[in-house]
Amino acid sequence: MKIEGELVAHLELSFEAMFARAKFRHKRFALLHKSAATKTVVLPKEQLLLSGPGRGRNPFKRALHMDLKRAKNVQIIMAYFLPTLRLRRDLMCVSRRGGKVQLILAGKSDVQLSLLAAHSLYRRFLKGNVDIYEYQPQILHAKLLIVDDIVYLGSANLDTRSLRINYEVMIRFKSKKIADEAREIFSKKLKDCHRVTAEEWHQSSTFWRRLKQHWAFFLLNHLDPYLARLQWRDLPD
Repeated sequence: MKIEGELVAHLELSFEAMFARAKFRHKRFALLHKSAATKTVVLPKEQLLLSGPGRGRNPFKRALHMDLKRAKNVQIIMAYFLPTLRLRRDLMCVSRRGGKVQLILAGKSDVQLSLLAAHSLYRRFLKGNVDIYEYQPQILHAKLLIVDDIVYLGSANLDTRSLRINYEVMIRFKSKKIADEAREIFSKKLKDCHRVTAEEWHQSSTFWRRLKQHWAFFLLNHLDPYLARLQWRDLPD
């Protein structure tokens, strides 16, 4: 992605501000306070969605929820996929309304626990007529979301850490031209993917495999955020 114009300056300032806040030492109970990093910068052609740890609604999650409520065509490339219950329901609702939802997810990952956790969601998505593809050539790190004529690009994954803990920067473009270009990229990537079918997934789903998937989901969705909060305290010099 090549960015020009006013957005470049806002990105630079936002990065510097976030980098200054992202210290290894934090005041006790910092997560109870409203995050100074969380805000939306509205520009003429796009929005800059900034999020960080602490109280306050995640601008990326909120914007995506609003866009999915009326979406007809959703295409997502995501490295780490563990969306909130609300976003999972949003995606299923698009499909129930007769819309199309396609997901390109990791076939290989540098975090096997994340891969297992994502797999725990496959059965329900496949049952809801959501198309799932796994990227084969290499480890996937891309993040691209296309919702009708809206495109999201940036650092955030659809997982618990990105949506609740990490400092993240996302750009929301509302442009048919950019959306068409993004869909072309998506279509090209589909050629390097294996489509997961409901029948195939059912046949490969053993009790032991399902147990590992649900355990991974519990660890990343519940235990990991709790442990991350324990690290948010002042440490002695």
